[in-house]
Amino acid sequence: MAKAATQLENVMDNVPYYEKWQRAEGIPVIRDFFIQDLRKISLAWWARIGGNGAFINMEGAGQATGAYVCEIPAGKNLEPQKHLYEELLYVLQGRGATTVWNDKGAKQTFEWHQGSLISVPLNIWHQHFSGQGDQPVRFFSVNNMPIIFNIFHNPDFIFNTPYDFIDRFNGDSDYFSGKGKSYPGRIWETNFIPDARNFNLQEWKERGGGGTNVMLEIADGVMAAHISEFPVGTYKKAHRHGPGFNVIIIKGTGYSLLWKAGEPIKRYDWQEGSVFVPPEMWFHQHFNTGATPARYLPLRFGSIKYSLGKGFGDVSTVDKDVKAGGDQFEYYDQDPSIRKMFEEELAKSGAQSRMDPELYKKKV
Repeated sequence: MAKAATQLENVMDNVPYYEKWQRAEGIPVIRDFFIQDLRKISLAWWARIGGNGAFINMEGAGQATGAYVCEIPAGKNLEPQKHLYEELLYVLQGRGATTVWNDKGAKQTFEWHQGSLISVPLNIWHQHFSGQGDQPVRFFSVNNMPIIFNIFHNPDFIFNTPYDFIDRFNGDSDYFSGKGKSYPGRIWETNFIPDARNFNLQEWKERGGGGTNVMLEIADGVMAAHISEFPVGTYKKAHRHGPGFNVIIIKGTGYSLLWKAGEPIKRYDWQEGSVFVPPEMWFHQHFNTGATPARYLPLRFGSIKYSLGKGFGDVSTVDKDVKAGGDQFEYYDQDPSIRKMFEEELAKSGAQSRMDPELYKKKV
């Protein structure tokens, strides 16, 4: 009886199945609120993948998204993989190619490099190859692994289900060409972004700071992303949203402020390669203190096309005033210390604020 009780306690230890599976994979599991540089974290051999890796369990993700960093040794390749979770891959460094194929025989190969954003269609075979013999490739994956693993709690089913989603991929020759379709609201639907660091963006004046943006719907999935950029000497309005927005800095230097309503503000200084995940419904605000425009890439759960509603990646109210039922603070409603901190940071480097003083005057 005592033995049975112990076994039950081991099963009912309140640890999500996804985290138990992670432990068994034998690679580091990094738990943090903010990572300074994904390109520099330590990795270990990951037998399943055939490369080096580390899981990243960001505190703000709330089991809505999972993440890992993977490295392909110079001149080598990873093992072939397929799985029932979706993932977005951002190439941190290096160049290479990926071959994809399904069980029906449709097959193609496409090339990528630093700054590329890749999404392999659901449950399709794929294999990643390094294109350089003198240095490794490193990429960052954001995925919905926690949801899929916690629902099915069966790795064999997740990795070995023989089903082709031909509505997502059926061998189209230009599937990974980078072509796409534009929709109102700065939406770009595509299957591959060859260079997110230089992708053309559109004005998003509601978010402030002279910022530009594009919302990315990728590979017909529920995982999505967006790219935002704002000029030198500016900062964005504070806003909030649901969990699972993995914000990667892909250009520039600056800092972000994060806070839960009624609690102290936390500050994080960033540069290219930094990543953080604002916890669910925490306000956050981004500041460019560098000499070049700052660009960031949130990889997230919750597409617009396949919306799961408020709290699941929904972005419909992130640019609307909180006083009107939205999730954004206008400049004239923010704590004056926020503007003061920004101007003091710019002064340290001899830079000037480009924020229009009229922005701080409440409209009557």
